[in-house]
Amino acid sequence: MSAYAPPIAATLLMWWASTGAILYLDGLSRRTFAWSMAGSTGLFLLALWGMSATSGETSAASAYCAFACGLMAWAWQLVSYYMGFITGPNHAPCPPGLAGFGRFIAAIGTSLYHEIAIIVCAAALIALTWGQPNLIGLWTFLVLWWMHSSAKLNLFFGAPNLSEELLPEHLRYLVTYMRRRPMNLFFPVSVTVSTIVTVLIAQKAFVATTPFEIVGYTILATLMTLAVAEHWFLVAPLHANALWSWGVKDGHASNDAEERDDSDSLRVAAIEAARAAGRI
Repeated sequence: MSAYAPPIAATLLMWWASTGAILYLDGLSRRTFAWSMAGSTGLFLLALWGMSATSGETSAASAYCAFACGLMAWAWQLVSYYMGFITGPNHAPCPPGLAGFGRFIAAIGTSLYHEIAIIVCAAALIALTWGQPNLIGLWTFLVLWWMHSSAKLNLFFGAPNLSEELLPEHLRYLVTYMRRRPMNLFFPVSVTVSTIVTVLIAQKAFVATTPFEIVGYTILATLMTLAVAEHWFLVAPLHANALWSWGVKDGHASNDAEERDDSDSLRVAAIEAARAAGRI
């Protein structure tokens, strides 16, 4: 079992640290966002190069490197979205009374360009690793995409824990597209699918015979375990966001107070209207 401990620890540490770092940067003044985006873009380009360079290698080190590259590629997607560089055509709160398919289309509009960017990035990663044995970076990106998309859908359909405190000030209008409710029909489906995939990958890790396979499958199984845990965090009576309390500074509530305008008041009013209507 000692062979599985290092990749499990590395996955947990890098996932936790990268998430906290993004939350911290999001909490800084918006004047710093251009620098953060430039830095993350540099890391993103480095990740593309690293994934291509290690795609033909099957050592334990190459598995770790590919994982780090996949994580950096995904981090760029989150930075570009949560800092407001690549979002969607809709930057307004959900209109009161909007429901059904119209509400779904409006919600898609808040992140349409972001989703397109993810698809383009995934296609680029597939092209860079096509026909090569080391696909750990690609699968890392795809697993993180699944985690993110499934969580967003569950928040849209409704969950007890919305984690709205993690949203930066300029994206607080997204809360109006969420619903606070005990359960939604998509939740058991998403949890079941994630659990089945986790078990299948874990089985691959337990029967792996090479260091590359042990490290690679263990990393992916750990990521999928985190996906299942994140789903349960949406409904469990736990304050899981305390894991990143070091990254969520006061800036998430007050960054750029000097830059706010009347649109912020409108967004707050819309959020309060949605809360009164029972959507959040």
